[in-house]
Amino acid sequence: MRVVASLEAAHEMSVSRYGRCHWTGLAMHVARRRSPLSRLAVQSDQGAGNFRRRVWAGPSIDDVGNAWEEDATIRDLVARLAARRTPLDDAQKAIADAITGSESERQKKAKLIFAGLFKTLNDERSDVMRGIERYARKQREFSDQIRSTILQLRELHDRPGADQGRIDELTNRVEWDTRIFEERRKTMNFVCEVPVLIEQRLFALARAIQQSLE
Repeated sequence: MRVVASLEAAHEMSVSRYGRCHWTGLAMHVARRRSPLSRLAVQSDQGAGNFRRRVWAGPSIDDVGNAWEEDATIRDLVARLAARRTPLDDAQKAIADAITGSESERQKKAKLIFAGLFKTLNDERSDVMRGIERYARKQREFSDQIRSTILQLRELHDRPGADQGRIDELTNRVEWDTRIFEERRKTMNFVCEVPVLIEQRLFALARAIQQSLE
């Protein structure tokens, strides 16, 4: 029984290490982060419009629609700005260089650029969050499977003349599954940071666009 208790403790410790990301996916995780934008993440799930208003203090983009996609220059710029491989300093400089001209021209460019960035980065963030939720659901199911095997082990140990071969088989399965579960947990903790990075980038780029209008 000591072996079973040890296996159970090892699995429960692995489960507890999910910490901030845990089973509910990203929402709980970002709610506990300290950056202002991270706190917006949970609210953003209530609607893209609300999220946009909290990130963007510039002119309304309600009349922009998909116009940014019809302008090849803006479309290419948005793709470059949204890509995380583009250093933030370079992206901010590109924004300053692009938003020039009269006040009305600068406002039009600013609205188009932000509309494109918001659509691109918000969609990317949503895709990642859905992936996290699917991953978390599979991990929860895997955890339940491991607990079920541990329960079988307990029942076997309680039986007189228990089949030692079956006990060894289930013990090895729990040890192996717990190792896999732990490796997946480490991967999930890393992936949970991705939407936060996307949000931080959107916030920084939105501020750069707004500053270009000042």
